[in-house]
Amino acid sequence: MLKSLEQFSTIVDCCQNSQIGKLLPTALYVHTCALKILNPILQDYEYEARKLAQDQIEGATLVKFGTDRPKISYLFYPDFDRDPHPSLLKSIIVDLINQEVSQRNYHNSDNPPILHRKETFVPQDYPLYQEFKELTKEEVALGLLDNSRYIGTFQEWQRLLLQQGIDFAGHHLVCPINPLSGQKRTFAIERHKAALPRKDLSRPVRLALEAGLFTEGTTFFDYGCGYGSDVEKIRDRGYSSYGWDPYYYPENSLTSADIVNLGYIINVVEDLAERREALVNAWQLTNRVLIVSAQVLIDDRQRGLVAYGDGIITNRNTFQKYFQQEELKIYIDQVLKVDAIPASLGIYFVFKDSSQAEAFQASRFYSRVNTPRVAIKVRNFEDYQELLTPLMEFFAQKGRLPAKRELAQEEAIKAEFGTYHRAFKLVLQATNVDEWDAITEQRRHDLLIYLALAKFNNRPSSQKLAPELREDFKSLFGSYKVACLFADQLLFSVGNLNKIAYLCHNSSYGKKLKNALVIHASTLGKLEPLLRLYEGCASRNFSRFQDANVIKLYCDQPKITYLFYPDFDTEAFPALHSTMEVNLSTLEIVYRDYSRRIPPLRLEQKSALVSPDYPLYQQFIEEQQHSNN
Repeated sequence: MLKSLEQFSTIVDCCQNSQIGKLLPTALYVHTCALKILNPILQDYEYEARKLAQDQIEGATLVKFGTDRPKISYLFYPDFDRDPHPSLLKSIIVDLINQEVSQRNYHNSDNPPILHRKETFVPQDYPLYQEFKELTKEEVALGLLDNSRYIGTFQEWQRLLLQQGIDFAGHHLVCPINPLSGQKRTFAIERHKAALPRKDLSRPVRLALEAGLFTEGTTFFDYGCGYGSDVEKIRDRGYSSYGWDPYYYPENSLTSADIVNLGYIINVVEDLAERREALVNAWQLTNRVLIVSAQVLIDDRQRGLVAYGDGIITNRNTFQKYFQQEELKIYIDQVLKVDAIPASLGIYFVFKDSSQAEAFQASRFYSRVNTPRVAIKVRNFEDYQELLTPLMEFFAQKGRLPAKRELAQEEAIKAEFGTYHRAFKLVLQATNVDEWDAITEQRRHDLLIYLALAKFNNRPSSQKLAPELREDFKSLFGSYKVACLFADQLLFSVGNLNKIAYLCHNSSYGKKLKNALVIHASTLGKLEPLLRLYEGCASRNFSRFQDANVIKLYCDQPKITYLFYPDFDTEAFPALHSTMEVNLSTLEIVYRDYSRRIPPLRLEQKSALVSPDYPLYQQFIEEQQHSNN
């Protein structure tokens, strides 16, 4: 029995700090199976209520600890495990001040309260925890849980499902082609209908080109090439290019190549063994890099779909397996025994040589810098400028001078100057020394961010690095070991939201909000290393949202949002098209489409998001001044 308000205050504190259960503004909800792992103070408190209620609470599913008043309620959801959103049958309310027990019965109600996010009530070792969690992910991705105020009862929830054309098959969302038919159907899947004729390169292959994976002499093979659009377009660019497809080009040979594309194949194969076989076969044909892509966002659930196996069948009679981004990586990694690198949502690069993979990973964090311009007329420099330009470009890229055999012009430069150092002294006479020092410091930051994030995936030993990457660490840090120590210190700080908030509020770049820093994507490389690492914790798993040009870094919660404004450069107040939100605590992704919103959400003060060296910065300033007048 509670003897004072001070005791109840202790109970409230325990509820608000509980790592178990679902905390809402006025209550903590816990599954009965988790009572034994609660704070002992809460266990004793619940025991007092149990003594009052006695056998009335037999079979209760959840326990509700009121934090606004000293009451404990026992909630009965008989179908908690079976129903994705079970209805409340009854509740037993124990008033610990008045020592009274009351009951509410919903047995005959047409509109009882229902549950959402069931995984939040149970501990993580609960047998169905993962199944509950996956359902919530699907519902969040579709925006079904966006407005919790209007989904708390059976009728409200059913109305929303009807509007969206959504139903449930167990704990999975489906859109029945014929909702009135409860009969099971068998399907002859027509996989070839999933192939799309394209005018342009597919996104996975285009990303590989943009990433510099295609070099002179690179060979390309498209495994499951469909109509063969990528094969033709890569061949048009001067590369040796071939493809095979079981329906459109079955007579073509399976040919090994430097780069092999498995583009949106594994998500249209309904047979699990065949899906795995396709991935393994493509990998066996790969000499250097395998590109794997699959559908990952569930955004077409209103177009006539039905559950089938571990995916859905579309109304075109094709199969689609919608992977979660992390699920896709795990699948590739487990089947091929590799560490796949995310290139974009649903797109991964898989390298045969792990040292090349690490070099590519490091290059992704290289911020963009310009080679310092000649500022002072130096006659000797003008005489040798053509010879020294490759040396300057190398330093701008690496932040250091080349080692042996790293620069094609090595022999010519050393024949003239003896050493790279002497040659670069002449460069320094004609340019701003501080700019070169800034490049070196920037490259140190780039490498630290790469190393810090590599800690999540078993950071490689020095021996497993590409020679040029080993040289980077030796030249810029003295040793790989020292660089790792600095990276660990940086990584240790990334979980400190107070530090993140301080850097956001004091950033020289971006628009500062009370709870976030908003920047243009081009400005990311200019931020403090800790903020870049903070963003990297999101993009390391998911890459950045395709076409996103604005990034919002929250400092009151671990979250990054990527925003896409298609007309950022051309409109004074561009409209928001879509966003991708990454929760760094749960690694959950929420995608939202605003393209049809009326009125559109428009961006103001966009000049604050870019740095002064952005090509259109002055134009943005003038547009802002004009709008203020």
